[in-house]
Amino acid sequence: MKRILVGIKRVVDSSTRVRVKPDGSGIAIDGVKMSINPFDEIALEEALRIKERGASEEVVVVSVGPADAQQQLRTALAMGADRALLVQTDALLESLDVARVLLALVRREQPFAVILGKQAIDDDNNQTGQMLAALWDRPQATFASKIELREGSAVVTREVDAGLEVLEVQLPAVFTTDLRLNEPRYVKLPNIVQAKKKPLEVLPLANLGVEPRARVKQLRVEPPPVRTKGIRVKTAAELIEALRTRGLI
Repeated sequence: MKRILVGIKRVVDSSTRVRVKPDGSGIAIDGVKMSINPFDEIALEEALRIKERGASEEVVVVSVGPADAQQQLRTALAMGADRALLVQTDALLESLDVARVLLALVRREQPFAVILGKQAIDDDNNQTGQMLAALWDRPQATFASKIELREGSAVVTREVDAGLEVLEVQLPAVFTTDLRLNEPRYVKLPNIVQAKKKPLEVLPLANLGVEPRARVKQLRVEPPPVRTKGIRVKTAAELIEALRTRGLI
């Protein structure tokens, strides 16, 4: 079966104001709205469009995280994914461990493409897709703003610092998505109801043979400093004086 595997992450909704815990140990998420990482939502939309064009037969969405991540997986099913897999763990996995989990699922599901968001809005690491490609020993096309599938390959337009780069990769391959790839579809109420009947499999992390290991130690989380109030100047001389007063020139 021609299958696409899509990874999604449960994150604090981008419209929600993030609050730091009083002890500085992390972000307070109690009672906070959680959503699919926006880049991952774009990845899912692209997989669904590929299937709708007849180039894929099944879209499988996977998440690694706590039991509450089932809510985001159900949203993905409502968008149009066929099946969902939750690798359940309460541990905070680093990118390399998530890549190893995805590798285990790739070997199990045998997809011709793995599509991920280029980064998550909570940690901004931008690592998992590249690590998965290296572990899988398959080509990668990151920061994709356009994906065109051909027989046994894909032509990808990438957004890079100098502009646009077009490359061709052999399938199977790993793709990570940029913001301009597409606009995710709106989830309608009937689709939400139908999603409850779609299969959602829960796998304990231990079943995949991945032992998470902390490589980075988080010392403290702090909110950004409060911005000082700006001032309005009338002349260039006043601007220069204001900058000199603040020690900026």
